[in-house]
Amino acid sequence: MHTEEFKVNAEDLIKKVKDLIAEGNARKIIIKREDGQTFIEFPLTIGAVGAIIAPALAAVGAIAALVTNCTIVVERRD
Repeated sequence: MHTEEFKVNAEDLIKKVKDLIAEGNARKIIIKREDGQTFIEFPLTIGAVGAIIAPALAAVGAIAALVTNCTIVVERRD
């Protein structure tokens, strides 16, 4: 497993998270504030993706309203 980080602004946050989920090889997504503090962390297991996506995207939308810039950390399967 390896991780990647993406710095995004609030306007691009939801689109980037949706794109990462659509890629299908992410195991976990973590969204951090500019100071490095974690806002939200959610797993993306194959069986739970459908149940987790809607509430997670709602939370991401709320976070986007609170921040100007953030970092998305993605744990991927090798």
